[in-house]
Amino acid sequence: MKADVGGFVRRQLGHKPKDIGLFELALTHSSVAGAASYERLEFLGDRVLGLVIARALYERYPNEPEGNLSKRYNALVDRVTCAENGREIGIPAFIRLGKQAREDRATESDNVVGDVMEALIGALYLDGGFEAAEQFILRMWEPDLDVQGRAPQHPKSALQELAAAKQVKPPVYEVISRTGAHHAPHFTVRVSVPKLGDATAEGTSKQEAETAAAAALLSQLQ
Repeated sequence: MKADVGGFVRRQLGHKPKDIGLFELALTHSSVAGAASYERLEFLGDRVLGLVIARALYERYPNEPEGNLSKRYNALVDRVTCAENGREIGIPAFIRLGKQAREDRATESDNVVGDVMEALIGALYLDGGFEAAEQFILRMWEPDLDVQGRAPQHPKSALQELAAAKQVKPPVYEVISRTGAHHAPHFTVRVSVPKLGDATAEGTSKQEAETAAAAALLSQLQ
């Protein structure tokens, strides 16, 4: 496994690892019996990613107020974007899973792939320093930064504002069902706004399902 992980790190992260164990840990899910998992590295990588993206936005949009920068930031560091970039470099093929997690196809989960992406950033930061982590993040997130024409409005915020503009009560979100294993949950959420309507959507987290439901209702109302 060391040779494969080392090759993956060199090819996709652009870094020659000094401590291959850090990157193996970043690829190890908590379902692997008797092994430490990526969770602490994910915690660290999340913060490194946030700092790099915040600085990039601060420099790229010098005239934008904090509110718009926050909207851009939230869209760039969310779980879906992390997972999409993780799949682009082939992370799912390298994730170590326990038997049940493999059967549950945990590598298809945005939560798992996004978490591993952040864990790898944490490992890269520890092994290569901030500059190495920053270069990797900017390379991977550059296309996402480029496609942001104007500050994106989060669907939940947009729906909240629409309800206020229509002078009706704010949106109410209800979890209709939660299925799947602990490491690979699947949520179905319904959002309803009095006098405007309701919509249902699914996601691999409660937040993701709520966002999808809000987007679905906005689409109906447009």
